[in-house]
Formats: sequence, C-alpha cells, structure tokens
Amino acid sequence: MGHFTLDRNHSRTMSRSLQGKLGIVTGSSRGIGAAIAENLASKGCNVVINYASDSSTPLAASLADRLSSAHNIRAVPVQADISTPAGATSLIAAARAHFPTSAVDILINNAGIARSAPLPHVTPADFDASYRVNVLGPLLVVQAAQPHLPRDRSGRIVNVSSVSAAAGFAGQSVYGGTKAALEAMTRTWARELAENATVNAVNPGPVEGPMYASNSDEFREGIRGWVMHTPLMRAREGVDSEDEVREARENGGRLARLGEIAGVVGMLCSAEAGWCTGQVVCANGGMLMH
Repeated sequence: MGHFTLDRNHSRTMSRSLQGKLGIVTGSSRGIGAAIAENLASKGCNVVINYASDSSTPLAASLADRLSSAHNIRAVPVQADISTPAGATSLIAAARAHFPTSAVDILINNAGIARSAPLPHVTPADFDASYRVNVLGPLLVVQAAQPHLPRDRSGRIVNVSSVSAAAGFAGQSVYGGTKAALEAMTRTWARELAENATVNAVNPGPVEGPMYASNSDEFREGIRGWVMHTPLMRAREGVDSEDEVREARENGGRLARLGEIAGVVGMLCSAEAGWCTGQVVCANGGMLMH
C-alpha cells in the first residue's frame, strides 16, 4: 500500500484552507456557534459573529477580539435578530459592509432555541417563538444571502439540526418539529442553490453547554438509554478526564464537546466536501436510533 508525506509548506496551506473567505455564523457568541466560528477562523476564514440580545454583546465582542488576535483574521460581531425579515437583511448588509469585496462563502445557520414541554403544556407562544427562530430565521437569512453567494458551487451552507428531529424524545413536540423542518429545507436548498453552494445539515446529539443543562431531569432521564447505547459517548477510565468519567456516570455517557461538533461543520465547509450536498450528517457519537 502506498503512502505519502506532506511537506511543511503544504501543511501550512492546508491549515489555512479557508484563507480569505467570509463565513457568517448565526447565534455564535457562545456554545456551538462560538466553537464553529473558532474552527473557521483557525483555517483563515474571516467571520461574522451574529447574536441577538444585548446581554450577548460583551461575549461577542470578546470572541471577535480573541479570534482576530489568535488567528490573524478579521472577526466582526453583528447584533441582529434573524427571526425577522429586517434582522436577517441587516445581518447580511452588515457583513457586506465590513467585507465589500467578499462573497458570502460560508453560512452557518446555528441560532436556535429549545422549549421542551409535555404535550398538554405546549403553548402557542412556545410554538411561535421556536418556529420563528429555528425555521423562519434560517429561511430569511438564506434569502438575504442568496444574491451574494458564490457562482461557482464553492459556497457552503450548513444548518445545525438535532437528533431530536428523528428520535421522538418525549417533551420535544415543538423543538423536534423545528429541526425536522430545517432538515427538509436543507434538501430543498441543495437543489435550488446547486450552482452556488452545497447545503448540508449537521445532526448533533447531547452536547455540553447551557442548552443541554437547561433540560428537565425527566428529559435527561428519558434520553439516558439512548446515550448509553451511543458508541463514542462511552467514557474510558484512564483515558478520558475524571470530569468526563463522572459526567458519563450521571448522564449514561459523556456529552459531545463543542469542538467535536464544530469539527464536523468545518469538514463540510472544506473544498474536499464539494461533492456532499443535501445530506444530514450525524455528529452524535453514533447514536443508534433504530
């Protein structure tokens, strides 16, 4: 079997594989979105860090400063509520103002909210808010970005979905439905935007961070069996950290790390992923749902 080695110059080129490109990551002041922004920045991509609430302004500004300094790129925080037509339009307009010569090379639809409740307690307000952010928001952003996408299929759009779209977890009538809708739009956009960009979704399972921590004890107990049968969530004593081993005992397995999810998104943004579109890519540690 043949083998090859990379010289130093080629390695440096590969490590800056997104040099000069522009990426927009919605909901990226913290959590998965921030990890995705860092993954793109580490490869030379300029990034727009989107956030919605005033309380996230310091986080977004700090992240932008850190990424710019650490990775020698331009990172710009932009406050915009992508669940409204005006907010989505202003996000893309701000990106174009800061990077007037760049196409929107990469768009990550990450912003989302999770409101879990058993069926009798689901309210119209829960439904409206969730679908507005999780479904309408990505639609509006893609509409606003479409005129500025590349014309040579080099663009990349990645929608952050959830295993909840297919697993049918109790209490997630609304949240699971929004993610199923996002996956359906992914397949449609892959066809409609085929000359501009690949369009894929990433499907995480339980991930560390405040969103998972906000779930009820009942939900976490209900998902425990799924986690226990997910191959890569099995913690290994003597290999994984003591915190991961302890976490695995509490949850039935360790949670995905933010960087692990960001890594899968980053792969889909590479030139090498140019033949992958309209797909839902599992980033859930091998969660076996059937």
